[in-house]
Amino acid sequence: MAVSNLDMHALFVLGDLRAKLVKQFQSRFVYVTEQSVEGIRIVEIDTETALVVDDKPGLKLKVGDHFSAAVLPSREGGKFEIKLRDIKLTVYGLGDYAFVSVPEGQGIVFKEGHTVVMVFAANAQFTEGLTKTLKAATAKAAKWRKGELTFKASE
Repeated sequence: MAVSNLDMHALFVLGDLRAKLVKQFQSRFVYVTEQSVEGIRIVEIDTETALVVDDKPGLKLKVGDHFSAAVLPSREGGKFEIKLRDIKLTVYGLGDYAFVSVPEGQGIVFKEGHTVVMVFAANAQFTEGLTKTLKAATAKAAKWRKGELTFKASE
């Protein structure tokens, strides 16, 4: 039988990460990317039309029907689970995420295996250069060389 718990360190670190993610969704246009060596997928979320629900006591964030993030108990003491349509990503703590900033906005890049997901709060809606800008922001934390991911975590 698996034992799951949420220890205080995980609650503090992952709860703080969830709070920073909630702050991203205070921007009108949020772009969520999934990038791997195979390529990039981008989703635009207009927070004016997508309902943003911040359940602080439950440590969960839900945006429309497309995106959710939650701090959950695990055998390791805690995990941060991110879901975007068919993408499911689990972050266990320090070393699995990075904060990036470019003139067009700020992002949080999450790593799992050889894939990264970035939640990017744009200063304005992109009319051109979307893929180039988001790839450049991701490249501040993640680069693929010869199929291998090099990730520079913030903490």
